[in-house]
Amino acid sequence: MLRSFTLMRSLTFKWTVTLLLTSLIGVILVGIFAYRTTVTQFDRLRSEQAEAIFMENVTHYYEENGTWDGLETWLKGEPDSVGPHDYFRSPDQFALVDADGVVVVDHGPFHKGDSLPEDILTEGTPISLDGETIGIVLTAMPPPELDPTEQRYVDGTTQALIIGALGAGSTALVIGLLLSRQFLRPLTELTAAITAMRAGNLDQKVNIRTQDELGLLAQAFNEMSANLHQANQLRKQMTADIAHDLRTPLTIISGYLEAMTDGTLKPTQERFKTMSEEVLLLQRLVEDLRTLSLADAGELKLMCAAVAPREILDRVAASFQEAASSAGVMLAVEADAALPSLWIDSERMVQVLGNLVANALRHTPSGSSITLMAQEKSEQVELRVQDTGAGIVPEDLPKIFDRFYRSDPSRQTESGESGLGLAIARSIVEAHRGTITAESTLGQGTTMIIRLPAYKA
Repeated sequence: MLRSFTLMRSLTFKWTVTLLLTSLIGVILVGIFAYRTTVTQFDRLRSEQAEAIFMENVTHYYEENGTWDGLETWLKGEPDSVGPHDYFRSPDQFALVDADGVVVVDHGPFHKGDSLPEDILTEGTPISLDGETIGIVLTAMPPPELDPTEQRYVDGTTQALIIGALGAGSTALVIGLLLSRQFLRPLTELTAAITAMRAGNLDQKVNIRTQDELGLLAQAFNEMSANLHQANQLRKQMTADIAHDLRTPLTIISGYLEAMTDGTLKPTQERFKTMSEEVLLLQRLVEDLRTLSLADAGELKLMCAAVAPREILDRVAASFQEAASSAGVMLAVEADAALPSLWIDSERMVQVLGNLVANALRHTPSGSSITLMAQEKSEQVELRVQDTGAGIVPEDLPKIFDRFYRSDPSRQTESGESGLGLAIARSIVEAHRGTITAESTLGQGTTMIIRLPAYKA
């Protein structure tokens, strides 16, 4: 139990660290992006404002003078005619080109009197007056450093964005931790249930809280747990039944041998015959268990060949004809000779049908009938053993193919049956890719139905 809780704490820790790192990286990226974006956009705004004021001033000068001559001197000598910032009062950020492409106000890489090519001129902002282009403003240098007021504005904006990002990241982390508890809760319950199963308590069930992958996992676990619990119960019951079925004949044999050894009973032919019958019962039980173990392991060998359904039914009927006559039961076969063949191990199928007929004889009174039938249906051939006997009570019908199941426990001692016949029959039929079912009406009889694939050569 401690290890399971340690595992869940480890998963929670990993989940928390993942969320924390994700939030932290997100906040850092948002902060960097916000700062870069704020500075870039603010610089762009400053440049656009400076350019607008510069253009307004030089346009005003041209309107008054009709020429660019003396502009550079005028710009340097008019400190109060432009904007409130130092870089607005000088042309140091911009160069001016006249309508002929000649630099009239120089700065940076642009020198006064130079004629500039068209590709450079297209990057500038034209100045128009009365619909005529009188010059072009070129940005020669980036804007100067921020003054203290502007820097405080940028820092405040960036700080607000970072605080917002930290708040969003913290909120995401808290929500993630709350959701992680919900996500990991099914795993916690599964771990506890698996630990209980490891301790031997196989009957475990966890709540299915969602319909996602975790819900499917919980559903699969519940089905597995139920199947394991049922298999374990069947194993215990089978072990008890085997012990009982072995103990009864061994008790009889050992009792006779002990009594004859100490002289309490005299050895007689009849007593030896009784012991021999008990030995045969033990042999049948061991052989039945061996057949079932081979079927469970998928190692039941089948020697298959094409066999006509009528042929197999006639063979079984011939084997039980004398026993049926002795019991006053009419045994008949009804099957069309033109039915499709079956690809079966005839010896194994005779074993199955023989078991069904033997069961029918035990529960069919004198004057009744047992009919072996075959018919084709939907690319299958149905083999039926139908009797008009006592029938099976409805609550027993779903259990008759279970191992060691007997509706009447006294039948073992009375008839010598092991309680494995129908379980073996089902295993053999399923090994042939077929099915076996039962239909019964209490007081009217029972029909055992074997469905096998029709053989197509």
